[in-house]
Formats: sequence, structure tokens, C-alpha cells
Amino acid sequence: MYFSIRQYRTNSADELTRRVKESFVPLISQAPGFISYHCINAGDGMYVSVSVFDTQAHAEESNQMAAEWLKKNDGLVLGPPNITAGEVVVHKSGRPGEKGSRVRRGAARGAHV
Repeated sequence: MYFSIRQYRTNSADELTRRVKESFVPLISQAPGFISYHCINAGDGMYVSVSVFDTQAHAEESNQMAAEWLKKNDGLVLGPPNITAGEVVVHKSGRPGEKGSRVRRGAARGAHV
């Protein structure tokens, strides 16, 4: 499993979220090797997306998809993203309420799209 984490600056997180839900989520979810996609409104103009794919090549392709989508949606972000990508080397999932899992409500004003 490979993650691609893209950090953006934006003047309008609400508009970015709306457009991501409308047109980017349907696009990326059809990409080869897609596992999941998440967005976080971290506040103060910081917006973070996390794409999860089955291979490194597919994760890297998602960065190209995001770049092309942003070109078509000019003005949503301020400057290029900061991208961090790599293989997941430790993974544990839990369900809310399950022993060992924690759910922090309102911690970062996150939006899962």
C-alpha cells in the first residue's frame, strides 16, 4: 500500500472541498489501484489530501491526476503542493469504540471526502 500526501494552501477551503467532492473524487476513485482518498481542512488555509493506492506507480499517477485537475480548476490553491509519498510500512486499523482505537472529534476540523 502506498500513500501520497499533498499539502496545499488555499483562500477558500469550502470551495475547494465542494469542487473536490463534485469532480475530483469521481475521477480519482476510478484510477487503477485506487484504495481510498481523504481530505483534511487543517485550518489557516492549509488543506491536505491523502491518496492510498496499491502500488507506487499508481500513487505517483495520482499526483499527476491532481496536478491536471488543478490546472482545470485554476485559482483554488496558492502555489504548488508539498508532496510526500511512500510505502506504508506499519498499518493498523480499528473501529470507533474498539479497544485501542481513538476517535478525536473536532481535532482538526477534518472533512472526509
